[in-house]
Amino acid sequence: MPNGGLPPRPASYDRKVALVLQGGGALGSYQAGVYEVIASSDYVPDWVAGVSIGAINAAIIAGNAPPERVARLRTFWEKITSPSAWWPTWLDGPFAEVERKASAGLALLCGQPGFFTPRAPSDWLASPTSYYDTGALKSTLERLVDFDRINSVKDTRLSVGAVNVRTGRLVYFDSATIAIHPEHVMASAALPPGFPSIEIDGERYWDGGLVSNTPLQYVLDNYPRRSRLCFQVDLFQAYGEPPSNLDEVAEREKEIRYSSRTRVGTEAFRERHEVRHAINELFNLLPEGIKSTPQARRLYGFGCVTTMDIVQLIYRPFEPLGASKDYEFSRSTMLERWQHGVRDALTTLRASPWIAPVPPEVGVRTFDVIHDILVNTLADKGRSRSAYADAGDRAPVSRMRSHWQAPATAAADARDAGLGRARFVR
Repeated sequence: MPNGGLPPRPASYDRKVALVLQGGGALGSYQAGVYEVIASSDYVPDWVAGVSIGAINAAIIAGNAPPERVARLRTFWEKITSPSAWWPTWLDGPFAEVERKASAGLALLCGQPGFFTPRAPSDWLASPTSYYDTGALKSTLERLVDFDRINSVKDTRLSVGAVNVRTGRLVYFDSATIAIHPEHVMASAALPPGFPSIEIDGERYWDGGLVSNTPLQYVLDNYPRRSRLCFQVDLFQAYGEPPSNLDEVAEREKEIRYSSRTRVGTEAFRERHEVRHAINELFNLLPEGIKSTPQARRLYGFGCVTTMDIVQLIYRPFEPLGASKDYEFSRSTMLERWQHGVRDALTTLRASPWIAPVPPEVGVRTFDVIHDILVNTLADKGRSRSAYADAGDRAPVSRMRSHWQAPATAAADARDAGLGRARFVR
């Protein structure tokens, strides 16, 4: 795709680039849209890491030559949404909701081609440990991912997270240290009880999202550290309205469960890295006689001079989607999410706030361009920013519902900002 007039990357901004993809099932086509824009920019990642559906997207990216990656992502998402390819795309309101529920029900009953299928009746005679079989996913990965390229070319590092069923520990299968095969990606996406655990070297593994739904901490803490720009693409947002029915309760619970882990991990990393910078600053103030002591040298080993820029792109749907949104695989919804990712990534890369100079005392910077646009748009319309954002927090943008719908000018402002259909953001 054309890069939409994206600003060039300054030569002085020489950081490594990582793409971190959260788990979220059917929501993952948003990540494909984000990558489509990144692929046309000056920030093509040298490291891609993912959990669950993020691991599948990451494997397709790392396992193909750069010119082929977006096409392979599209092939995957079109394949797994093919049952609804001819469903109407113009439905809105309650009719669209019926279509979404029908798609989710179809996934539960029949599975998704190229991804998972219900177990055969004979399987239930032997007490299976999952409702579905993921053999189709292995075939899809073998067809769309060149694992020899991942393991030999080494131009794009791949890391996928999974949980050891026996020990309960989160592990990362990393192409920098081991040969990656389809089973490693399948293990990262093996969410119980729907999907079966995957055996690797005598151990069984489940979806890494059971412990951590994003590999951000693994990427940024990896040693030896390098100053890095990290695009963190999340599929669950932290803020939302209090639910008014059981379906919204289940949806909101899922959002909080997965987004909170990401938020806690990001904040924990920021605090640790700021301490590393403080150690460096303190060490430079010590007299030479103290610097040479074993205690000072040990303290210095915990210091770090690298700086990290975290760019957050978060899927914020335009309307409530219900608890089944992460297994609602209709073609129309997939395409909407993909284009949503394209819009958010274009808006973020056009702004490129990370190219501003880094203050010497700062070790970690985080950016959420879409959040800032939403808050500023409402502030310009006469609403107080404090009503939507506290210091250091993300705005509860779902409360913007009535404001989004009322003035046509607010919708136009949001479209101009790259937000597309601006009914409201949840």
